[in-house]
Amino acid sequence: MPRPLDEQPVVIFGGFLSVPTAYRSMYGQLAEMTGQTVRIVDAWTHDWIRSTTRAGWARLLGKLERAVLEAVRHSATGKVTLVGHSAGGVMGRLYLSDRPFMGHIYRGTDYVDRLITLGSPHHNRSGGQIRRWVDEQYPGAYFAPQVQYVCVAGKRVQGRRDGSVGQRLAYRSYLRLSGAGDSWGDGLVPIESAILPGWHPIILEGVSHFSLSSVAWYGSAEVIPRWWDASGVAEPAAVE
Repeated sequence: MPRPLDEQPVVIFGGFLSVPTAYRSMYGQLAEMTGQTVRIVDAWTHDWIRSTTRAGWARLLGKLERAVLEAVRHSATGKVTLVGHSAGGVMGRLYLSDRPFMGHIYRGTDYVDRLITLGSPHHNRSGGQIRRWVDEQYPGAYFAPQVQYVCVAGKRVQGRRDGSVGQRLAYRSYLRLSGAGDSWGDGLVPIESAILPGWHPIILEGVSHFSLSSVAWYGSAEVIPRWWDASGVAEPAAVE
């Protein structure tokens, strides 16, 4: 069985163009639920703008590494749980590696034993060259069972080429990521792109990718317990 979620600190890594303050509520709620130290990676919009290059990725990975090492100092298990939203979840997969990236080895498996990804575009049919490279180099739950992978996907919008504005935007985004514009997803990332083979997925009905007014998203107070509690009992998918 996976280690109980409330035994160790949590590190939150935000998504593309995000700011740490967008995850302040998630930070507070996870700290209250677990009684553990919680860290948010100090990644800002200007950092993400540079992430179209490998040097930009290395800069963000360095910030993730610092947050993890700070959190580990407070860990009774010697490990932390890494929660990555959107692109942060994809970068978390690379951080686990024991191979050099831009001249540095992060070896995140020494410190992270659970990676929870929230609406992360793991599979990219077009665009996102570095994200595609990560998926090729570290396919599926690559470091399992050393690391427990938990993939969370929202099911709120079905893409439609001739639908509402939101459905048309979703259609274009889903088409680029998975090749199937009429898929279901969180409005930006289709379910099939957010799920890695090798672990049972957690599909959340009615959950959006972003924080938009009153629309529920992965960081909403009522949504966090849904994926957090399910992550604590997630088991590897059956191998067929």
